Amino acid sequence: MRQRSLIAITAALAAGALTLTACGSRDDDGGSDSGNGGGGTTVVIGVDAPLTGDLSALGLGIKNSADLAAKTANKEKTVEGITFKVEALDDQGQPSVGQQNATKLVANDKVLGVVGPLNSSVGESMQKVFDTAKLVEVSPANTNPSLTQGVDWQTKKVRPYKSYFRTATTDAIQGPFAAQYVYNDSKKRKVFVIDDKKTYGAGLAATFTQEFKKLGGKVVGTEHINPDSKDFNAVATKVKNSGADVVYYGGEYPQAGPLSKQIKAAGAKIPLVGGDGIYSADFIKLAGASGNGDLATSVGAPVEELPSAKEFVANYKAEGYKEAYEAYGGYSYDSAWAIIEAVKKVVEANDGKLPSDARAKVVDAMQDVSFDGVTGKVSFDEFGDATNKQLTVYAVENGAWGSVRSGTFTG
Repeated sequence: MRQRSLIAITAALAAGALTLTACGSRDDDGGSDSGNGGGGTTVVIGVDAPLTGDLSALGLGIKNSADLAAKTANKEKTVEGITFKVEALDDQGQPSVGQQNATKLVANDKVLGVVGPLNSSVGESMQKVFDTAKLVEVSPANTNPSLTQGVDWQTKKVRPYKSYFRTATTDAIQGPFAAQYVYNDSKKRKVFVIDDKKTYGAGLAATFTQEFKKLGGKVVGTEHINPDSKDFNAVATKVKNSGADVVYYGGEYPQAGPLSKQIKAAGAKIPLVGGDGIYSADFIKLAGASGNGDLATSVGAPVEELPSAKEFVANYKAEGYKEAYEAYGGYSYDSAWAIIEAVKKVVEANDGKLPSDARAKVVDAMQDVSFDGVTGKVSFDEFGDATNKQLTVYAVENGAWGSVRSGTFTG
């Protein structure tokens, strides 16, 4: 959950890529008239994300990137006889709203797949609704392991819902990857661990802590914060008094930015480290100059550095979206494209038409989807998890995120 500004897109990337001519206009309600499609049957790809509120920068990047995938499929007539349209709903980052949105999307029989949500807690609230309706869901951003591997994933992996997939790797890998970097590369030995008590943040902090202690590091303090607060002076003082040489925060950038700033102001001139939830340009705005040296892990490799992403980056810019595609843009495009590929498989297997049980067929087809996407090879394992396990560590340097290490977790 981080941000990439389109300002950072280099001319070299844009020059070698094909541009995409706008095929239609976006509606005020979040829908997209993708126009110029392949035929008479409309298939709706739902999108659920926070389109308003603190996390809207990420949510709008998700929506726009899925919209770009639909436009591209229509322009290229990827599925003969099918025109794809995006319907985006705002979950405000709230599980209860996400569940209501899931019910709305299920009620529209033209919806054959859903991209989203951003938050793992929202994902939890939607899974059963979609699974009961046999409607496939592909999240570009959910990272909590229990969503695909069950609540007891550390001892016994059991897939809870057949209809749920994700293109982002999980916190079972992200947390330990961060711990290895902090201990082995940054040479930090004493960590103060803070989380926001939410599904994503608490789970990420737990996997980081486990690996950090395993490596020989010491946890000198722990604290839970209220995600609705912006005053963290009390916990900042605890961090200062603990003697920690690094802080790990499990949560998202609206709280992480002020937390980092207040920890430094309290006298603890130590880096704050977090997961993809803090990897956003908005974190840097909120943390101010004191954010320099802070670290974040995020799924995959930097999109701007991937040859496979050149066309996506150029097309996104050419389409004229007002908001940046952010950290999940490439994964959102690939999530939507996975739905498009699954629909294609179902149509081709049914003499060029959608069958009456298209939703169930799309769920089955998704398991075998495999293609070269924006973020690299896209396919899914037996749990619905992404087979691409790459991660990147980013550091704030001179007011911008820069990648410092990419790789995979070696447990």
